[in-house]
Amino acid sequence: MGIMLACGGNTDRFADGSDSPRGKAVTADGSPGPTTLPGTDDDWEIMREKVQWAYDQGIAELPIGELVTRIGKTFIGTPYAPHTLEVAGDERLVVKLQELDCVTFVENVLALARFVQTAPNFMLDDPAERYRPFYSAILERIRYREGTLDGYPSRLHYFSEWITDNSNKGILRDISVELGGVVDTESIDFMSTHPDAYRQLREDPGVLSALQAVESRLNESARFYIPAERLAEATDRIRDGDLIAATSTLEGLDIAHTGIALWRDGRLHLLHAPLAGGVVQISEASLAERVLRIGNQDGVMVARPLDAG
Repeated sequence: MGIMLACGGNTDRFADGSDSPRGKAVTADGSPGPTTLPGTDDDWEIMREKVQWAYDQGIAELPIGELVTRIGKTFIGTPYAPHTLEVAGDERLVVKLQELDCVTFVENVLALARFVQTAPNFMLDDPAERYRPFYSAILERIRYREGTLDGYPSRLHYFSEWITDNSNKGILRDISVELGGVVDTESIDFMSTHPDAYRQLREDPGVLSALQAVESRLNESARFYIPAERLAEATDRIRDGDLIAATSTLEGLDIAHTGIALWRDGRLHLLHAPLAGGVVQISEASLAERVLRIGNQDGVMVARPLDAG
């Protein structure tokens, strides 16, 4: 991501990385960890508190959809911030939990749920040098193509590719077709046609060429979405914790906003970090009503998280 998701209505997300040293950490299971160990102590304390809360509540054995919902709700009231992955220098993993945008909210909640499912509860008693690489490795695997950070183009900037790539990694399953999805015929090229909006594309012609190659590849494969007018018919098959990606009407852009499906009082809502309202919140309108009334959205893609094991 790092692209320009509208997270509430504006094209306001850009990204890059920083000049932190490279070098691989090792996770608790011995596998390669993330490129860096980022985040402030305050960010890491939020991460630790969320996980400890889940262990204390005894919910670690719940299906991941329920974990995603419960952990996601603990972020209600967290401030919204644009450009959350935009920092100076070379690309690196960014861990930021004090403020969130619509995508980093989804990513971190999913990463936290997978941490709870896979890390022993005593890990938080260990030095930070153990649980921080473990979490960072989970987040890097979610955020980057094939799970590997290899420069700015390796980030899954387009959320439809984020869904496909994480489906290929066994982290989730795209259920848009099952819910009556149809082919989205619009081409993806927003980044390459707006290079001035991205520092990396302005500064390095090679990065622009790499992103154009990504877009070309994405346009060769069909992607499916549920049109807004058909969403009400699919609603009863969407579960708590499913990931919702609202498709965009903006030329060249696949997804305008993201969030988490949440049932309340028999109605399906969106748990999300929108620009409008300024904090993580539960939508007042139902999901179907919300998509229908927002002019820059015309449907949704739906992905179901899979249990980590």
